[in-house]
Amino acid sequence: MPVNLSSATKSYLLGDLLSKVSRSFYLTLAVLPASVRTQVGLAYLFARAADTITDTDLIEQSERIIHLKNFQKLFTLDTIDWKIVQSIQVALISHQALPAERILLERLEDCFKIYLECELSDRIRINDLMATLTKGMEMDLELFQGSTAENIISLETQEDLNRYTYYVAGCVGEYWTNLMCAHLSSLNKWDVKQMSNIGISFGKGLQLTNIVKDMAKDLSRGRCYIPASLLKNAGLSPNDILQPESWESFQPILNTLIQQAAEYLDQGWEYTTAIPRSEIRLRLACMWPILLGGETLKLVRNSPSVLNPNCQIKITRGCVYKVISLTTISGGSDLVGTIYWKKLYNQLVIA
Repeated sequence: MPVNLSSATKSYLLGDLLSKVSRSFYLTLAVLPASVRTQVGLAYLFARAADTITDTDLIEQSERIIHLKNFQKLFTLDTIDWKIVQSIQVALISHQALPAERILLERLEDCFKIYLECELSDRIRINDLMATLTKGMEMDLELFQGSTAENIISLETQEDLNRYTYYVAGCVGEYWTNLMCAHLSSLNKWDVKQMSNIGISFGKGLQLTNIVKDMAKDLSRGRCYIPASLLKNAGLSPNDILQPESWESFQPILNTLIQQAAEYLDQGWEYTTAIPRSEIRLRLACMWPILLGGETLKLVRNSPSVLNPNCQIKITRGCVYKVISLTTISGGSDLVGTIYWKKLYNQLVIA
């Protein structure tokens, strides 16, 4: 299949696809330095494609595992096996209810064409990222095989949760750090290993935020990311969580997870303020998810409907605009952003 795309063509294909798959991520990508947009955009699209394979419930889990392993294989080859790409498309496209997921799979070939045009070092970074990310998705498929709302399956230990959050998000912070340090001379003084470790915590914080936000929805699908060991200490089982009489026993566990997410995000804030002021775009791209994550955790902590799968916990558009405008107008200021973040943080870690 021919490649050799011009820079203009690559930018158009990637931007057009991202705008259709995720408008919010497209806007975040636009604020990044131009030298890293393609690599970050591709990594997002590949991760989203793997996630779509994992979550296509109309296909048997055993078949999804096969397609996921085939998708993994694409990142271990010297070139792209287009037959594998097409087999994934044929198997999955017709089962997509969401237009964004269908469009992404339809244009998966475009993603790989752009990928082949990237520098070898950037392709290697994407390959390493996908090898780790898909471990988390395999973990989902294998652990929760046969789970239902009546038969809820959970992670066993806090170490399982720690490993899972690394696989599906912590490794993204690692990838992000290595990529930025490779392409931005302003980060030459960074200790890459140290900042990668902080980036891992940053990613884990964002994932743990998603876990507590989507807890009721996941439980209704038979998936419990709250370790059974934590529940057992409170005299609960995964099937007990949605019962109203369990709320008093469960609330301290939820507060512990919220506090852990907030502490991870606080490390993310340390990471953000270490970015030189000259890299305003990169600062903003880090500030926004931390502040929006903190606002989301505050909603979870204060919501009377957190265990109702029919109630979606989501920050308002007005809150999003407030975060973006405040940080942008202040030029990614340490002072303004830190006052905002610390106020949120103190509300989350103090009972």
